[in-house]
Parts: sequence; C-alpha cells; structure tokens
Amino acid sequence: MIFDVLTLFPEMFDSVLSYSILKRAIEKGKIKVNLINIRDFSKDKHKRVDDYPYGGGPGMVMMPQPLFDAIEFVKSQGNIPVYYLGPKGKIFNQEMAVKMSKLERIALLCGHYEGIDERVYSVIDEEISLGDFILTGGEIAAMAIIDAVTRLIEGVLSHPQSAIEESFANNLLEYPQYTRPEIFRGMKVPEILLSGNHAEIAKWRRQKSLEITLLKRPDLLKKAVLTEEDKKFLREKGFDI
Repeated sequence: MIFDVLTLFPEMFDSVLSYSILKRAIEKGKIKVNLINIRDFSKDKHKRVDDYPYGGGPGMVMMPQPLFDAIEFVKSQGNIPVYYLGPKGKIFNQEMAVKMSKLERIALLCGHYEGIDERVYSVIDEEISLGDFILTGGEIAAMAIIDAVTRLIEGVLSHPQSAIEESFANNLLEYPQYTRPEIFRGMKVPEILLSGNHAEIAKWRRQKSLEITLLKRPDLLKKAVLTEEDKKFLREKGFDI
C-alpha cells in the first residue's frame, strides 16, 4: 500500500518511519510512504504557502494554489482518495482504518495554521479528525492513521490474530493481559489463565472484554455484534439490551 503525505514538514516523519512495525513494513515492501513537500508547489518566489484571511481575524490560512497543485499532482497518478486531516472532519476510528487498509493508495493532506482556503475542499474527498482537540498540524494525525492502517495489512504483523483481537476491532475493548511473574507485589494472575482450559479462557476473555467495554465505552456496545450469551451476560450486569 502507498501513502502519499502532503505536508509542510516532511522531516517530522523521519523518526516514526524508522522504528518498529512501520520500519519493518517498509522493509518488507508492504507499504511505501511518499513525503510530498507542499512548499515545492508554491509559485511564490519565497515559497510561501499561507496568507492573511479575507475579512480579518487571527492567524494565517493555507493558500489554495500550492494545495491545488500538490493534490492535482497526486491525483494525476491514479484514482487516489485525498483525506484532509482537519478539526471539522469525521472522527477516525477502527472501521475507517479497515476500509483504508483495503485500498492500494491513499493521500493524507496535513493542515496547518488556521486551516485551508475553503476552495481546496473541492478537490478533497473527505476530512478526517482524530478527535475533539486541537493539534498544531496534521502530521501527528497522519502518523497515527498510517500506523493504524498498516497494522491491518496482511503480512505486517507477525501474528495476524493480534489485529483481530485488539481493542475496537469488533467494537469491543480488549480483555486484560498478564505475563510473568505469576505473582507481583501481591497481585496474582487470574487462575483461569493458568488452567490450560482454552474454552474457559476464551469465555473469560470475552466476558472481560464485554465488562470493560460496558464500564469504559458503553457506546461501542450498540455497534458490536453480540451473541445471545453476550446479551445475557450484559443484562446480568445491568445493561439494557
């Protein structure tokens, strides 16, 4: 899969692409990340990409010309959806990550300053936000999306089951995890996990996943695919379903 990242600060991606899963995914040829400097498309002799907003107000706005040309450069290479990372967009979630992971190529446009000239929306396919908070720019959001999507690409993770069982994969939060030692500062690993009974362990994990989701993110349960046994368990916990 190819990620085209349109950014004012391509150097910000150097570290995140040089470690761990993303580095291995690049080395294995599972992903490619093209860092495209928006300033390279500016026709201003000083390579300016921002200007004061019409009507007044604080801050600067990203100008349409460099953005149009950068986006058109990407789109000239194929039917590539362009996602603008901005505060007014749809909240990014696991479902969106799954859909993106099935595409061959996507472009991520990193916003800055007070945002982009409104006319740029005419060449953007969708605006995406990480949540209801403000970032200095879209680069951090782009890194998060690249990481989330890459994990879902076949052959990236050593254990494919990991992507299935992680939090949000089924609109449920993940069950508790334990490792050695068996007892640490008086806290013991649950007996069921030491039993070797895989059926009972699976049942315990499922119920813990439901319980944690009910406690921390009950909104997710409305979208989760639940069995009759799941529903019975949740009703016993006082959840109206």
